[in-house]
Parts: sequence; structure tokens; C-alpha cells
Amino acid sequence: MIARRTFLATSATATAVGISGRTAAAADSGRPEQPPQDTDFVTLLTTAADERAAAVLDTYDGNITELRDMGKARAAARSLRTLTSVHVHAASAYHHDGALLGPMGELADTLADEQFDDGLWDQGAVHSPPDTAFSIVDLNIAYALLDKDGERSTEKVRATVERILRKAGPGLAHGGVHTANHRWLVCSALSRIHRRWPDASYPRRIDAWLAEGIDQLPGGEYSERSPTYSAVVTNPALLTIARFHDRRDLYAHVRDNLTASLYVTEPGGEVESVHSRRQDQAALRQLPEFWLQYRELAIRDGNGTFAAVAELLRERGTGQTFGETPLGDRLAEVLDRPELARELPAVKELPADFEHHDDSCRLVRVRRGERTASIFGGTDLPEVHAISSGLSTNPTFFKMRKGAAILDSLRLAPQFFSLGPFRSEGLERRGDAWRLHAEVRAAFHQPLPRRHRRKDGLYPLTDDGRFWSAMDFPHRPGEYRTLRTEILVRETDGGWELSFDVSEAAVPLALELCFRRGGELSGDGLEPVAGADDTYQLVSGDATYAVGDDRITFGPGNGKGGKQPPVVEPGERYTWMNGSLTPDGIRVLITGRSPLTYRMTLR
Repeated sequence: MIARRTFLATSATATAVGISGRTAAAADSGRPEQPPQDTDFVTLLTTAADERAAAVLDTYDGNITELRDMGKARAAARSLRTLTSVHVHAASAYHHDGALLGPMGELADTLADEQFDDGLWDQGAVHSPPDTAFSIVDLNIAYALLDKDGERSTEKVRATVERILRKAGPGLAHGGVHTANHRWLVCSALSRIHRRWPDASYPRRIDAWLAEGIDQLPGGEYSERSPTYSAVVTNPALLTIARFHDRRDLYAHVRDNLTASLYVTEPGGEVESVHSRRQDQAALRQLPEFWLQYRELAIRDGNGTFAAVAELLRERGTGQTFGETPLGDRLAEVLDRPELARELPAVKELPADFEHHDDSCRLVRVRRGERTASIFGGTDLPEVHAISSGLSTNPTFFKMRKGAAILDSLRLAPQFFSLGPFRSEGLERRGDAWRLHAEVRAAFHQPLPRRHRRKDGLYPLTDDGRFWSAMDFPHRPGEYRTLRTEILVRETDGGWELSFDVSEAAVPLALELCFRRGGELSGDGLEPVAGADDTYQLVSGDATYAVGDDRITFGPGNGKGGKQPPVVEPGERYTWMNGSLTPDGIRVLITGRSPLTYRMTLR
């Protein structure tokens, strides 16, 4: 059996539910010739899906336990979708394999059993419409594939999934959401249910959400500025709504987002997320999450640049990092949308030499072949004065790469009233440089004016910008201390020059460079920092971080001493909650004391 499956997976043609090349019979019958199919792409997905299905068969009982014990439906629904894809696909080693029927039935039955009376599941949030919508999207695809396949052996599974989908519709049509992308996710789930089982409340709800307008910034990012949610939720949802709810205008939003994503993608496939307002602002995200979106609009628009992205990902194959969605999970989407298996249009060269400024995110991206850099000045802290979920707060303001040598983060941390690291109040062009700047203040408070005094001494609990106290801060005169910072970032021949001007208050500060693990540091002026693993202070001269033949040389060091300790203060907003801002990697600190002018080179 193993040998047979291996043979089928490697030699089968791209024949499946909804995917086929032009056959001789079709030609003889006079039927219109089908567009040519990308058989290499379909074979790649088929092989990956068979491997993924084998893994699901070994682990799906854990999905069932998670669903029964914790109410989490996503893994179970995705596993059912994956098994469905290989079951209906004629080129799969599992095509119409009876061994899949039992697991598929168990998954469907458990999903039905654990569905609440209102059609929802929990997924960590009680009776959650948006979390339910993730699973309903997968089950919509699974049902469509099983229905088109029409095998008698899957009639019971089909009936169960139909019951789940019908039951979920009203809950999605009346329930609320948490975040911006949830609106479009719910709409996409409802649009597919309505197409098969019409209900007037479904399009009304879709139109109500869409009437709020798509939350797309001028630069092409959505309001959450998150590559994760663009790739995994918003773009797929808008494409589904365009298809099933006849909103062709939504293609333009996806097209703009994919164009923007070209400029935040690293040569190796990682996608910049320092500007994100979601959980991925300090995490690695991967280009393959966008794969089918680039492929769809490349084919739809004849876009050679998008085709180049899709072709590049196919060439990289199974050896690349896929992130949240394994390659084998993609087969179901292509079977559901056979046009995605068409041959790509002629590819155009991808942008590899540019300076791109997205003012709506205050992000600059520069690429010179294998060398890239990010300059970021767009956190939400200067406007909102808070650190919270849904805000951009990452204090990294510069990143760079030279091949495999990666500086993941450059931050500036002054010890000024425990207000935390430098976060720029803007990003603007200044001559041949990019300017980052901030002014932070803290007050010593004076006695209250007579008219605001109380005999009982019970004043309102108020915020002075650093902490809360029953001091009625808004009515007190303040004696302010100020720290001003300006950073000019210039591109030089083969590298960068950063000029720092920190003025007014006299405080210790530290520049923190964090390099990705896997390389080696060298430099006579490097000294280990006591009590801090993988952390060094550059006291004098330059140092080098190298990965093979790729290297970043940086410096110079700026001395040491009791007045400029090698300390990175995260700020009271973090330390009070026992939080930490320390990035993972190999850290080098360059310390000083303001007022300070200092010039750093990285080459």
C-alpha cells in the first residue's frame, strides 16, 4: 500500500474534483478547451496534502479531545477539510480511500455534538461568532468538495456538515465581533452559506458590515497593519465575499494589500511586522501565507509581478518556512477554486532595488539586492499614551540584513523617569536622511491652587502620564523635566549611518543591538555584561557580527563607567506588570549619557 501511494502521489496527473486538463474526449466533443493547467503546482500540493493527511490520521483524536474538553473547533474543522481534499482528489494516494471515512465521520459528528444551540462554538471565547466563523469557512469548503464529488460513501458526513452550516448561519448573522478583520471573516462565512441555503438575514448582515467601509490605509495595509491577519483572514475573506456576494470592488483592496506586501518582504520570505498592531509585531511571519492570493490575482489580472511571487514560492517548494498554514492544507482551496490551478501569466521581475515609504504606517523599507533595512517611527504610544493589545508599541526603530547576517532590532533606552525606550513621534525625510524624533516630559507637582483644595484631602485618582495617585494631577502646576531625541538615518555606500542627538536632561542611556542567533560576534572592545546571557557591551572600536561570509560591522563603542551602566530599562509600564521587552538574540549595548551626540555606522 505504501509503495502504491508513493507511486500515485508522484506520477498522477492533475485530475481531481474541478481540476482537469483538456482531454481527447473534450476535444472530440467540440466542448470549449479548458485553460491549460499548472500540473507541477497541483502535483506539489497533492504530495504535500497526502503527507499532511497522514499526519492528521495520526493526530485527529487530539483535535477531538480538544474540541470536547475545551470547546475549540478550529483544529477539528481544519483536519476534516484536509481529509476531505485528499478523499475527493483523483490524483491523491487517498482518493476514495475507505480508511478516511471513519475519521471524517468522527470529526464531523463531534463538531455537531459540541455545537451550541445557537450554532456557535467557544474557541476560548464563550459562544464566539468570529471564532466560529474560522471553522465554518473550512467546513463550507469541505461540504462543497464532498457535494461535488457526490460519493454515496460520504452521504452521512455531508448531511452532518450541512446541519452544522445551516445551524451556524443565524448565530453568525446576529452575533458580534471583536476586531476589524472579524467583520470580513463573518461576512465570508455567511456569503457561502447564503449561496447554497438562502436566507434574507444573511445578505442584510453582510451589507451592514460592508457599509462600514474596508479599513484600508492609503499605503495598502489594513488598519491592524498585520501581515498575519492580512494573509490569513482579511484578504481571503474579501476574495470570498467578492466571489459569493458579487462585490467585485473588493478585489482592489486585496490587490493594493498584495502590492504593499511586496515592499515588506525579505529576500528569504520573511515579512516585516515591526509596524503591526497585533500579536505579530515582534514575531516572524512568512510570505507563503499570501501564496494563493498572489496566484489568484496574478491569474485574474494577468499580473506578471504577482505571478513572479507565486512562481518563486513554487520553486522554493517544501524546503521553505510556511508559518501558520502547512502547504498540504492548501489543496482544498485549489480544489474548491479550480481556476487557481491554471498556468500563471508570464512573470515580471520582482522589485529588488528600492526605497519605499509607507507614510500611513511611518515605515521605510530599503532593499539593495540581498541587503535590506527597515526604519520605523509609527508606534501608537505618542498619540494614545498606552501600551495595550491592538496598539503598535514595538520600540525597534531600525533593522537591517546583509544576506544571512541579521540585525533584528536596534533600540534606544534612556533611564528617564522610567518612561521606557525611545518611540518616535514621526518619520520624515530630512535632506538625504530619514528623521526620527521624540520629546518626553515628566513633572514634579506643585501644591494645588486654593480653589481646588479639599478639607477632607480626598482628591480624585488621576494619571500623571507615568502612574496613578489620588492627587488631582490635572489641576496641579507642574515643574517639568524634558528629554529630546533626534535620530537621522542615512544610507551610505554598502551600509548605514545613524546620528543621535539626545538633549536637555542628563540621564544614562543604552543603545541595544539585537542580532539573530546563529552567528558570531568579534571585536576587541566587546565585554560580557555580568548577569545577562548573550549580552555584551561595546566599549571601544568596532565589532562584527558574522554568519558565514555575511557580516555586519558596527560601532564605535562609547566607553563605560558608573554613569553609563549597561542597562536597558523597559519602562514602568512593563516592569509593574512583571513584563519584559528584552528581544531574543545576541545583544550588544553601546552606552552613554545625555546630553549626547553620537554617530553609529553599520556596514
